[in-house]
Amino acid sequence: MRKRTWIIGLSAVVIVLGAAVAFFGYRKWGLAHGAAREEALALLPTDASAVVFADFDELRQAPFMAKLYAWAPQPPVDADYAQFVKETGFNYARDLQRITMAVGKGGPGSSLFSILDGKFDRQKISAYALKTGSSVRTDGREIFSLPVSGTARKIYLTFLRNDRIAVTDDQHLALLSDAKKRAEDAADWRARFERLAGSPVFAVIRQDAAIGTALAAQAPSGLRSPQLSTLLDQLQWITLAGKPENDRLRVVAEGESTVEATARQLVDLLNGVVILAQLGLNDAQTRQQLDPAARQAYLQLLRSAEVSKIDRGDSQSVRVVFEITPEFLETAHRAAPVMPDSTPNKPRAGKARKGRT
Repeated sequence: MRKRTWIIGLSAVVIVLGAAVAFFGYRKWGLAHGAAREEALALLPTDASAVVFADFDELRQAPFMAKLYAWAPQPPVDADYAQFVKETGFNYARDLQRITMAVGKGGPGSSLFSILDGKFDRQKISAYALKTGSSVRTDGREIFSLPVSGTARKIYLTFLRNDRIAVTDDQHLALLSDAKKRAEDAADWRARFERLAGSPVFAVIRQDAAIGTALAAQAPSGLRSPQLSTLLDQLQWITLAGKPENDRLRVVAEGESTVEATARQLVDLLNGVVILAQLGLNDAQTRQQLDPAARQAYLQLLRSAEVSKIDRGDSQSVRVVFEITPEFLETAHRAAPVMPDSTPNKPRAGKARKGRT
């Protein structure tokens, strides 16, 4: 594969993974350490295909997150949300402390089940829910049903306590006791959660579909790698964690497979990506055409990248670690640069190829 393709591909992956993890956690979800976190995790349905956590309170204090929030485009305030804030006094940017979310398969689409911890005015929120929807009382718990604006769908919520709300869009999970739980599945999820306990934001994905094939289908044709897609499809679990450290974000991605050869091949492939990207950035033509600050930001990220294989006994893991710096954020903030092809002595388009027969 040409160096240009590797550079663009790596940049796209880093931007998507790093920014998504950080911004996802900062804007929407929260994960608490200790008892509150463990309690919330234990409430999730264990047949989920993915779980996302973040510690909203901790992320608010991180300098990196302040930079990311300032960098990210600010969407216009939704009229319905503005009315919700006015009537309930709850603003997620200020009052949301933690959220624990499980994504599962529910009929034709995905279902969501969330535990939100925050500073809630229970009386005001209940009044708002009754104003826009309805409720039923089951086993001493009031379940609110609210229509989703502009659709035929509904969301269901209930207070578990004054500072904790359960929310779902699946009527079959409207009652918390209906959340599906299997001891074997619970143990599998718990093992991954324990590894990520020190991270204020993370996602755990259990492979029950061809994620590599799905990603390849969404990628531009020049960035598709059949080999990478095949290897990703063979992973049983994927975890992604972010931990702000002063002005930067340390990102750790890990994929698990029961086949040692799969892990070894993936390590070799990813190391090849890093090496080719560095060679491309150091090429004389690239130095001339790429903005120096952008080039330095890419090099800084690549130098921080570490790819390794971990033997866990019954599984093999591929771990990728890298740091997203303020310089990289600034580079991503600008218009995406056109990465030059660093292949030496490549004839320019429109020029006759001399010396060829």
